[in-house]
Amino acid sequence: MKGPLAQVRTYERSVQLLMVNQFTINLGFYMLMPYLAAHLSGTLGLAGWVVGLVLGVRNFSQQGMFLVGGTLADRFGYKPLIVAGCVLRTLGFATLGLVDSLTALIAASAATGLAGALFNPAVRAYLAADAGERRVEAFALFNVFYQAGILLGPLIGMVLTGVDFRVTCLVSAGIFALLSIVQIRALPTRRADDSRAKENDRDSVLAQWHGILANRPFLLFSGAMIGSYVLTFQVYLALPLEVRRVGGDGQFGTAAVAGLFAVSGLSTILGQTRVTAWCKARYEPGQALTRGLAAMGLAFVPLLLSTALPVPASGAGLWLLATVPPTIAALLLAVGTMIAYPFEMDTIVRLCGDHLVATHYGLYNTICGIGITLGNLLTGTALDTAREDGWPALPWISLCALGLACAAALHALHRTGRLTTPAPQPQPAVT
Repeated sequence: MKGPLAQVRTYERSVQLLMVNQFTINLGFYMLMPYLAAHLSGTLGLAGWVVGLVLGVRNFSQQGMFLVGGTLADRFGYKPLIVAGCVLRTLGFATLGLVDSLTALIAASAATGLAGALFNPAVRAYLAADAGERRVEAFALFNVFYQAGILLGPLIGMVLTGVDFRVTCLVSAGIFALLSIVQIRALPTRRADDSRAKENDRDSVLAQWHGILANRPFLLFSGAMIGSYVLTFQVYLALPLEVRRVGGDGQFGTAAVAGLFAVSGLSTILGQTRVTAWCKARYEPGQALTRGLAAMGLAFVPLLLSTALPVPASGAGLWLLATVPPTIAALLLAVGTMIAYPFEMDTIVRLCGDHLVATHYGLYNTICGIGITLGNLLTGTALDTAREDGWPALPWISLCALGLACAAALHALHRTGRLTTPAPQPQPAVT
């Protein structure tokens, strides 16, 4: 089997550039964002609620504007939205490093979130369009580049932040500025096919949104996939908290948490294309999605089993208990994501009938983003209950049940043919 780089070279230039773009986008984003909270609370001395407000504005502006970003991409073309998002993030990240007033920080944070809402749906719709019949394989490669940026970004950011966080901001802004220039010069202009583009221009935005909201298979699929995002996010929430609960907050805990991220990222980089090829040869898309969600749910079984073991006071036993179950969980979550993600992206295109693809991606991201927020709130509640009331198994039982329930929902959608039925076309607005 060809390696990822060799496979990328088999696609046309636009697809290759989109892969590199996504790596660079994640590189610039993740070299800064993990260290922003410490800068706001430490260097600037802001209160905790203010730090939460600034970070929350970024998340809200991105999740809340995905649908708008996707709609604009379908109406005006993918390239303008990708470039606009990168330019806006350039300005936002530079501002975060140069200002200290709350108003300016909130504006910069909102700009960085809006930037993601502009280019994320456009990038995925562009990739789906130019990859054609090789969409599944293309999204597998896309995930490799995506994870490589997540893995490398924090390492570079750690070095730069050790000098000065402002240096990190300016370097990240410089990366997005360079990326903007490259895309302006090298990324071909791309829209949906001409007949569909003209139809999009004739329809009102509200009519298009109404048509999407009437697409019942798409909405059911979006709801069933929320669980996958809640579960994979636990690499950043429940798993690090469990490592620190058992192993402590010292250097060992920090190193163990870093190991979780390394296992998750490296396993995807090394295994994604092989897993996708293996699944595509054996399963239909709905079957692969079901198995991927089931694997994510079962990922928390090692943590569930570990709750039956006494926690050693110190020594190798403590280290093993603190690291082995969470690391296995992180690996299984990565495997489940590798199985599901390429088929997930492909299914969205099929369910929208290859029409208003960016708008569908935008709404899908918004639905899953809301689900992540609610899911993390419930997960946090379960973790607090486990600690305060002595029910250590509660979070892991809940997460297992969520994964298996979503897998069952996907199996039902696949069995009834709802994952293969094209969506009805939106009706033109009445004028």
